[in-house]
Order: sequence, then C-alpha cells, then structure tokens
Amino acid sequence: MPLFEQAATFASEHPVGTAFICLLALIALALAFFLLRIALRVCTRFYLQVVAPRPIEDILTIVAASIATGVSAQGMWRFSGDVLGLDGPLRLLLFAFIEVAIVTSAVRARRNMRENFSAGIDGIAVWALTCLTAVLSSMDARSIAEAIFRLAAPLVAAWLWERGMAIERHRIRGTGRINWRFTPERVLVRMGLAEVSDRTASEVDAHRRLTRVALAAKKARSLREQGASERKLRVAMARLDRAMDQAVEHTGLAVDPARQEALLQQIGALYNTAKLIDADPRVPWENEDPLATDHHHVPARPALPPALARLVEDEDEDIEVLDTTPQVMDTAQRAALMRAAREYWDRQIAKRIVPRTVDIAQEIGISLATAREYRALWKLEPQAHALIEALYQEHGIVDTGTFPIIADGDRILTG
Repeated sequence: MPLFEQAATFASEHPVGTAFICLLALIALALAFFLLRIALRVCTRFYLQVVAPRPIEDILTIVAASIATGVSAQGMWRFSGDVLGLDGPLRLLLFAFIEVAIVTSAVRARRNMRENFSAGIDGIAVWALTCLTAVLSSMDARSIAEAIFRLAAPLVAAWLWERGMAIERHRIRGTGRINWRFTPERVLVRMGLAEVSDRTASEVDAHRRLTRVALAAKKARSLREQGASERKLRVAMARLDRAMDQAVEHTGLAVDPARQEALLQQIGALYNTAKLIDADPRVPWENEDPLATDHHHVPARPALPPALARLVEDEDEDIEVLDTTPQVMDTAQRAALMRAAREYWDRQIAKRIVPRTVDIAQEIGISLATAREYRALWKLEPQAHALIEALYQEHGIVDTGTFPIIADGDRILTG
C-alpha cells in the first residue's frame, strides 16, 4: 500500500492522534525556524565583529593553522590508542591535551603582545609544544612519508601563528623587529656581488673607474713629493695613464662635463686629506645667539610687488657666496641633481616664470655657484630669452646675470 494511503488510513482511524502529531510538527517547525534565525544572527554578528575587520591573510592563516592542528590531533589520536593503550571515553578526553595547550599558549602570547609588546615565555611555549606534538605524532607513523608529513603539519601551524604575531607586533609598535647584522644582502654586498644603492651597472662602473684614476693620481703625486726613484715613479705614471685610458674609453670622460667635475672633486678631496686635521668645524651649540653667528643661510626670496610676483628679478646673481668649495658628490648624485634642476627649470618656464639662482638652489638643494652655472646656460635658450625680453619691455627689469643687457636697437624677440 502506498505511503499516502497508509497516512490517510491512519488519520481516519486515529483523528486525535493525527491532530496531536500535526501540532507537534508545527511546534518543531517553529522552533527550527527560530533556532535557524538565531544561528543566522549569531553568524552575522560574528562575521561583522570578528571576520570582517580582519584582513584576508589573517583569516586564511587561522583556517590553515586550524587544518594543520587537526592533522596533528589526528596523529595524537592514533598515538594515544596504539602506544598509550587508551580507549573509549578516556582516549577521547586525553588525546588532544597538547593541542589544547598550544592554543592556550598562543592566546596568552597574543594577549602579552597587546599588553606588554612581547610574546614572552608563552611564545616560546608555543614552539616547544609544537615540536613535542610533531615528534610524538611522527613516532606512530607507518612510513617515512607519513612521518615527514606529521612532522611538518604542526610546524606549519606554528609558522603561520608566528607570522601573524609579527604583523601584529609591527602594527602595535610601528616598527619592525631587530635588524640582523648578517643577512644575505649584507653578505653579497660584503663580497662585492651587490650594491647598496639603486645605481645602474653603468653608473657603478663609471664611478669605480673615476675612483681608480683619482687614486692613481694621488699615488703618483705622493711618490713625486717623496722623491721616489725614477722606476717607481715611472710605474705609477704608467698605472695612472692606463686608468685614464680606460676611464676615457668606458665612461665618456672626455666629453661629459659632469664626470669631469666628479673626477676633479675626487682628486681635490684626496689631495687635501692632510687638511682635515686642521679643519675647525662649527659647533652647533657653541653660539646660541643667532645675531652673533658668522654662519649665513641661503637668503630667502624677498617679497615682490603683486605685478611682478610671477616674474623674475635676477638680483640674486650678486649674492655673496661664503663657501665657494665645490660640493663633493659622486657622478650619479650630480647627474640626479642636474636632472632635477632641469625639470624644475622646464616646469617654471612652461608657467612663463624664469627662476632665479636662489630659487633653483633652494628647490633642488644645491649650492648657489652650481645653480648660477646651470642658469647661465639655460637662460640663453629661446623660451627663457623671450621671457626675459618681455620682462624688460613690460616692466623695465634687466636681467643682470650671464645674459647680457640688450640695447633697444639690437633687441631680438624669439618665441
């Protein structure tokens, strides 16, 4: 007989029992609905309060660590039954005591991190207990592959926990951990296989070749001043000549003014090493009176009339430069500063502004002498020439720098 006919026969024979069963079913459905609704609210609240604020990597760390802990617990289940002989409820209660201790130590270490900025002894306990459960789980393995797997699972969970703690430590402290003195990068730099800066290979090679020339020149000069024998002097001059030939060939020294100046700066620094013992640097706390100090900063830009606020007044060409010693820097630094000055010059010219020497020096951070040299070259270009001519025609301001004063009859306007 079909099930529907059996239900109909039962309902006709037992109407009271059928009504009671229907009432219990409705109550069960209502309870299931409310329980499902409560569970959904709890899950939603848990997601909004715990899961949503965390980044995705933290969630994946917790999931992966939970899986690895489960693998470790499964190994301890087999170990407690096969080795310890536990069975039944006792085995169920005691098999995962190390995993519970690991989780407890991890929670305590995280709390110590938030309160004392250090995981403390609980952080060490996490690694110690993890190694213990890994060894015990692998002792009951049936093959080498299984033993390696059971050793790896707890260590993976501990590593993920450690990385999560490192991220939280950085977030709380605002700094990273200690900087090791021996790292792969430091070893490669020490061996000469890596560079500490972001210079290209050509810039590094050019700097080293120029340094060889400067050192060879210093050696030859020292031998000559000491009255060395002709043979030693001849060898030193041959070495200098060979280094100079290689520098001219590989660095473009003969046609690159920047590298020529870099070479001269290195030679100047090497030749005057003995003067360092007579140097008298200014002590910053020696004189607190700003009016009595002999040190003058780069003058600030004076206020201009509103009509000339966006134009040039090149009176700073006559500013006295107290320290005329060239800035000592390598080729890469000088090239970078020159590119930055050129980009600043082009931006200002595009705005129809001819920058002053002091503007270039303050913007780029170079000396007034270097800024004056750059400006003397760039102000002769057509666009800057035209702007200076327009400034002279509209406001009667004469550029007193390298650009000459042009008479009315000889004035040339270029676009």
